[in-house]
Amino acid sequence: MILEQLSLINYKNFESTDLTFDAKINCFVGANGVGKTNILDAIYHLSFGKSYFNPVSSQNIKHDTDFFVIDGTFQKEGRTEKIVCSLKRNTKKIIKRNGKPYERFAEHIGLLPLVIISPADRDLIMEGSDMRRKFMDGVISQSDKSYLNALMNYGKVLSQRNALLKYFAVNHTFEKAALEVYNEQLQTFGNEIFEKRQQFIKAFIPIFQEQYKAITGNTEHVDLIYDSKLLHEDFHTLLEKSIEKDRAVQYTSVGIHKDDLSFKISEYPIKKFGSQGQQKSFLIALKFAQFHFMKEQSKTTPILILDDIFDKLDENRVAHIIALVDNENFGQIFISDTHAERTENVVKKIHQTYKIFKL
Repeated sequence: MILEQLSLINYKNFESTDLTFDAKINCFVGANGVGKTNILDAIYHLSFGKSYFNPVSSQNIKHDTDFFVIDGTFQKEGRTEKIVCSLKRNTKKIIKRNGKPYERFAEHIGLLPLVIISPADRDLIMEGSDMRRKFMDGVISQSDKSYLNALMNYGKVLSQRNALLKYFAVNHTFEKAALEVYNEQLQTFGNEIFEKRQQFIKAFIPIFQEQYKAITGNTEHVDLIYDSKLLHEDFHTLLEKSIEKDRAVQYTSVGIHKDDLSFKISEYPIKKFGSQGQQKSFLIALKFAQFHFMKEQSKTTPILILDDIFDKLDENRVAHIIALVDNENFGQIFISDTHAERTENVVKKIHQTYKIFKL
């Protein structure tokens, strides 16, 4: 799958721009603030229907304008896929596939598989469990529609249960039967999500470990540990035990929305015991594993975006990454960097066609 053309109108700092891409490697070079990352984010937007860096859609509209339009033309399995994402202030975002608007954005997820590697990925290590759950959910959802539906349904029921707990507190009342209606639904959707997360982690870990070794050349052991209370007790028991706490705090304190993914290096948390270089390599391996997993699941080669990836890596790690992408397993790649000469020297080593855009 490749992105042939991209047009932007009033997207972030771009008033109007039209770009035609190489089928293999495309590099955006220029000083900080010129819009390199914004172009990459527009490509991500076409795949996921939202920005990677700023999920508040209206904030992606250029200042002093009322709307944005992102227009992309893809080639996938011999077909042309024209995707247009547009937003006007104070209205609902519209995503069209070949001229037809989606009724539900979820229908679009997985059509255009894409993996982005960015300095913002450091949040996966440094921030809370919600970031790591989103990573898991994002990877699984792109190839499993039933998982995505279960996830959305779980979220709706969870919100309804939390609203009921608040109602009980405000009105100094409690009806266990009313709560159990939501408990049953949470268990149905939650158990499906839990089982599929377990299956995903089991399949994903060997791919991740292989990628880490390829990137670093090291033999240090890295691992991913799925943390969930459902590993120790069934969902029904957890909900029953937490009723008094849930009433006190006025929200649902147990469930798959509290799951986490522990990142380990030599059996210790990488957040505390990994060097900056090890953490960076860990994240890149995680994203390369995502790439290979999604490629296998979707039978389509995802687009790979490397945002500012060479700026904080030593030459040895850069060399390993370049060796990894210089083979037939990878398709179209988009790179951003502040140094045009450095970027060109790097891509010249890859035996693929390339195009450099100086912004």
